[in-house]
Amino acid sequence: MENDYAIGWGTLALINAGIAQGKNRSGLNWFLLSLLMGPLATLALVVFEKLPYEGSE
Repeated sequence: MENDYAIGWGTLALINAGIAQGKNRSGLNWFLLSLLMGPLATLALVVFEKLPYEGSE
């Protein structure tokens, strides 16, 4: 039972990393933040707007 909880929390962190990258944010930073904050990090990602792309021009 406890193992299922850890697997779900880790899966959410991976999903949040993907969402963060889609919004031009650091996937690694959001993955680590999600391990600590879980669903609150997901809420923050949903509320934050997409950052403008800062690529080479």
